[in-house]
Amino acid sequence: MSCPALPDGFDFTDPDLLHHRVPLPEFAELRRAEPVRWIPQSGNIAGFQDEGYWAVTRHADVKYVSTHPELFSSYLNTAIIRFNEHIERDAIDAQRLILLNMDPPEHTRVRQIVQRVFTPRAIRALEDRLRERAHTIAHTARAQRGPFDFVTEVACELPLQAIAELIGIPQDDRAKIFDWSNKMISYDDPEYAITEEVGAQSATELIAYAMNMAADRKQCPAKDIVTTLVAAEDEGNLNSDEFGFFVLMLAVAGNETTRNAITHGMHAFLTHPEQWELYKRERPQTAAEEIVRWATPVNSFQRTATQDTELGGKLIKKGDRVGIFYASANHDPEVFTDPDAFDILRDPNPHLGFGGGGPHYCLGKSLAVLEIDLIFNAIADALPGLTLAGDPSRLRSAWINGVKHLQVEVR
Repeated sequence: MSCPALPDGFDFTDPDLLHHRVPLPEFAELRRAEPVRWIPQSGNIAGFQDEGYWAVTRHADVKYVSTHPELFSSYLNTAIIRFNEHIERDAIDAQRLILLNMDPPEHTRVRQIVQRVFTPRAIRALEDRLRERAHTIAHTARAQRGPFDFVTEVACELPLQAIAELIGIPQDDRAKIFDWSNKMISYDDPEYAITEEVGAQSATELIAYAMNMAADRKQCPAKDIVTTLVAAEDEGNLNSDEFGFFVLMLAVAGNETTRNAITHGMHAFLTHPEQWELYKRERPQTAAEEIVRWATPVNSFQRTATQDTELGGKLIKKGDRVGIFYASANHDPEVFTDPDAFDILRDPNPHLGFGGGGPHYCLGKSLAVLEIDLIFNAIADALPGLTLAGDPSRLRSAWINGVKHLQVEVR
């Protein structure tokens, strides 16, 4: 295969690039010609004191890396592919306490505890309440006069309310969770003018909030999820620190990702009106999965090689960072027919929007799919004539495919 013709210095984690678009044409070129490619980075631009990373772009290879944690570690350099050049190594290492950045066997221990939150029974118990909340959100938006921001008025609300319902956060506090999680991930975006220090302070405040919840339940157990997770550490539950970091992960993985999937999904429907008409008419169960594939809210994570290994015909050295690009995998024509089409009837749909399998496959997938299904059903009922009133304003981020604002209008 010929080497792909990428511009010199092209970096798939460049936040200026992702501020404007997901580099789908460049991903396609790599999948065709060099599916595993070394991407050099100058200086300490990503915060890792190294020379770059391997970009993995094919669906099969992303799955392979995801399902072989013994070869590709989340712990060594965390799963975040790019911080910034000013971050201290201690700040990176501190993030190893988050489930996302653990390896087995510690990851296995913590995941077995927290997955109690996401049992089918627990999700079913939420469904009726979340359906009512989705209905209220959509009908409240219908009362808007003139253009309004779909992100703040609709997309962010159900994920926040679901997390609050799930672990017992008072609904009145959900604005705090929204603000903290925004600040934690927005350090690359000039609109928010968030520094690493502000992001770290927001993380500290969120963790402290959760730890106070845990301490309260230990003193006064209740019939809720928090008590189930923390009340008896010696019986295999979480300690207060672990619970704090679990809530921090939920705030990003359960809020930011689902909110962005909903926003991208609405934009996709309004720019593919035939799909919106189809959805309103048939309400297919396949729609939520296609919305996640299309949106791919997490563009990429990384792993670090634990030993010399070969992937895609390339020798990856022990200690090399490996970027797994879900957005590229989700447009792989070897897996998806007409991958650049938004098709809510797509079935099967083996997308990697919830991860590539393995130990880090998304714990909250069932809840996310339920939220997406409920909110779009509510929008179709209450806001069938919703129209775009402006282009989406994208988040400047090295790894999140985020939308900050999307102006819409009720017609």
